[in-house]
Amino acid sequence: MTSHSTLFDPTQLCLTIDAASQTQAWQQSRSFATPNSQWNAYLNQLCLQTLLPYLREEVPSAHPVPNLPLFWEFVNGAAVAWADRRIVLIPTETIDLDEIRIPQEWVDIPNWVADYYLAVQVNPDQAWVRVAGFVTHAQLKQQAQLDRIDRSYCLEGEALLPDLSALWLSQQFASEMTRAEVATPTALTAPEATNLIQRLGNPTLVMPRLALPFDRWAALISHGGWRQRLAEQRRGLPEQHSPLQWLQSGISALATQWSRVEYQAGFAASRSTEAPESPTAFSRQLTIANQRYELQVLQLDAATNVWRFELSSLAPTGMVATGVTLRLLTEDLQPFAGNEDRAMQPVDRLYVDVALEAGEGLVWEVEPTPEAYDREILRF
Repeated sequence: MTSHSTLFDPTQLCLTIDAASQTQAWQQSRSFATPNSQWNAYLNQLCLQTLLPYLREEVPSAHPVPNLPLFWEFVNGAAVAWADRRIVLIPTETIDLDEIRIPQEWVDIPNWVADYYLAVQVNPDQAWVRVAGFVTHAQLKQQAQLDRIDRSYCLEGEALLPDLSALWLSQQFASEMTRAEVATPTALTAPEATNLIQRLGNPTLVMPRLALPFDRWAALISHGGWRQRLAEQRRGLPEQHSPLQWLQSGISALATQWSRVEYQAGFAASRSTEAPESPTAFSRQLTIANQRYELQVLQLDAATNVWRFELSSLAPTGMVATGVTLRLLTEDLQPFAGNEDRAMQPVDRLYVDVALEAGEGLVWEVEPTPEAYDREILRF
């Protein structure tokens, strides 16, 4: 990491953009649906890649939120999290930063809200980024004005605190309330979401985030699985999270957290009336309460489309801890009979078997929430 000399306020952090990162960011941005989203992804990736090493010097566990490129298809901003804290980087090409504009999604969607928002000036031509300052979510809600035309919170540049040492000091001692309360958007049904995805999935619609009332847009985009599907639709891609398709052609390019494994029948299989008919499972590793686990999904019966979700521990003890819960929900996050298994004491594994209609989607959850978790829809 290299500091970049500048005539700006010496308390403001200024860093050089690595040439290799710039090339990589440009190449990766080409997969986005429109020129607007391509440039947005390029700026955000430059911002994130340049600042993340600095953030990790202060907080080694700092990590980007899952699936950030899907956010960049629709909205400006890059979120980084650690423990129970989150910051959002807001890149801008503006040199004279009289005003910072923060998309409403980062401020008013409950599971997007951050503790701190950093205004970051990005100059790709001269290869530098500068952190102009930061503001808390609570300060934004109190001081910024919501522009309802482009759905941005507008804050005067002079309201930003330029010295990042104040940020690290405040979060270290939890000396202030950083977040204000925000309302949860009205839930969508699965048919409503499907219709909206079809409507907004046309890439000729340049700004899908402005095509709906904010409450409906927020309900759609805050759901990780629907956000994934909308991005796929705008890029002209088929749905990427279908285990049935994975059985035929392998793991999709956008589902790389999953891998194909040979199912190892264990304690859970011994509790069922029949062993799994298929030895093939799809697996992903999770970190839950600082312990490593594995989630497997396998087809028990192709004729009746019965599937098993199974959670086991990868820790030396090999036991799922007391209180851990594996839960399945419908696509629109509704529970159903027999949808969860909870460890009332340490157990070898948890599992839920479910018979599905063709094309039905499920969302899996685990409590406590795994690190870097984002909702996904598996389509069966």
